[in-house]
Amino acid sequence: MDRFISIGRRGVLAAAAVTTAVSLLAGCSPASDVDSAAPTSGPASIGPATGTITVMAGAQDLTEEMIAEFKKDNPDVEIEIILTDPTRLNTMIASGNPPDIATGPATGSANWNARGLATDLTPYLEQSTVLREDDLQPVNDGFRWDGTKSGSGPLYGIVKDWSQDASLWYNTRLFDEAGVPHLSDTEAISYDELLEIAKQLTVKDGDTTQVHGLGLEWAWSLYAPMSAMVMQQGGSLFNDDLTEIDFTTPEARRAFQWYVDFAEAGVGPTSLDPLADGSDFSTFAAERMAITQDGYWFGGNFAAEGSLQTVKMAPAPTMGDTRVNPTYGGQGWWIPAKADNKDGAWRLMEYFMAGPPAVARASSGWGMPSLKSLMDKLPQELDFQKQAFAVAQNEIQFAKPLPDSPYITIDAINAAIDKALQSAIKGTSPSTRRPPP
Repeated sequence: MDRFISIGRRGVLAAAAVTTAVSLLAGCSPASDVDSAAPTSGPASIGPATGTITVMAGAQDLTEEMIAEFKKDNPDVEIEIILTDPTRLNTMIASGNPPDIATGPATGSANWNARGLATDLTPYLEQSTVLREDDLQPVNDGFRWDGTKSGSGPLYGIVKDWSQDASLWYNTRLFDEAGVPHLSDTEAISYDELLEIAKQLTVKDGDTTQVHGLGLEWAWSLYAPMSAMVMQQGGSLFNDDLTEIDFTTPEARRAFQWYVDFAEAGVGPTSLDPLADGSDFSTFAAERMAITQDGYWFGGNFAAEGSLQTVKMAPAPTMGDTRVNPTYGGQGWWIPAKADNKDGAWRLMEYFMAGPPAVARASSGWGMPSLKSLMDKLPQELDFQKQAFAVAQNEIQFAKPLPDSPYITIDAINAAIDKALQSAIKGTSPSTRRPPP
């Protein structure tokens, strides 16, 4: 692929950033550096876990209490925790000594699945009495790979928990103070309406922003929300075989332009005007942000006594006729193809994904469970939890997977988009403005 035309007509865009995205896409063969793994046959039966299980996971994912509980039924096992580190994971995989379990998102798994880095979990799933195929939420399909694309075929990972991440959370008190009506629990507003509402909610004192009208979690993802915007208009950022990404279509240019307009309006943080901690929560919790675009999981922040309670969840905004509210990541576990203790890793995965840790995660409200059978564990004690539960249940009908190319990583796409956006934003001024395409 050797073309990637400038994005939009308003402002001068970063051709260098766009070219970087293209070179990564064109130069990254999904199977260039790792031999494809042979199909997994799975053992005839799986007994208690034995030996050492090396897990690369987050600091709070697998606690000492969980490990002790797991060892009650698996006394001959030891568990070694390595904190999630993508650079270290790549090094371990390249050296042929990967962890037995790695953590990563379903959206973005195409790259390592295409390179044969992950174990097909289907034979294990067929034998399991704990994890059942018909109990898996559709979000797990992001870990499927049929040899050419994600979404179908064998399963190479299981999602830990998930959210529909284009949803909105807002502070009702700040809405009331600004005289802005509350958002509907069922009807989606347009992105253009959202930007106008954000302008009404933004409070400034000179050059100082006292209240941001809207946060987009800019530092976390740009590809995912933009891709959803394009899907809502009936388009796609990728071509059919996922070998080209194109921001020159009317749908993509409209999405890109909206981000430029957002930055120009000064209603929320961007990479050129970031929050100190890189995320919306602390600013939102301090009531210095009226709306944030985050999934159901965000409500877990407000369950503790004394937390902000004037919060509500709202449907994902739209940029077209089709409502789409995707999962941007869907963090989960996968077993590397060259793992030493796959059987032990599977036993631990069963415990973590369907046992007490999964029940506790669902009950906390920090995301929706990966299993359909655990949906009734989501908290509904507090008023905001009841409201968010109802909104989330209604939004499930609009869940659609994002396109996931094996030829480029999500991080690379995000970096290229951000560089192009920065160039466009810097080039936007009253003297250089042009009408949108």
